[in-house]
Amino acid sequence: MSTAMNFSSKSFKPRPPDKGAFPLDHFGECSAFKERFMECLRDSGYESGACRQRAMAYLQCRMERQLMANEPLEKLGFKDLIDEKSEEKREKF
Repeated sequence: MSTAMNFSSKSFKPRPPDKGAFPLDHFGECSAFKERFMECLRDSGYESGACRQRAMAYLQCRMERQLMANEPLEKLGFKDLIDEKSEEKREKF
């Protein structure tokens, strides 16, 4: 009985997610990006590492349309992909 009384004395305090809440894509503004990402996942046997370029494009779409907070892509785990792009640009010159 004493255990039941301990649970009732504690109050649950919800806390928001670390990255905050973001609206759903009700109008399908980024659905093409999402579908390309999901297709890549299916084709690669759900190996997410093979689809990082498409994941990055999907998140960029969401940020551009204010469907999620703007975050530097480096902070979202895409630093290596951004570095590759800048190296390719340097090689072209």
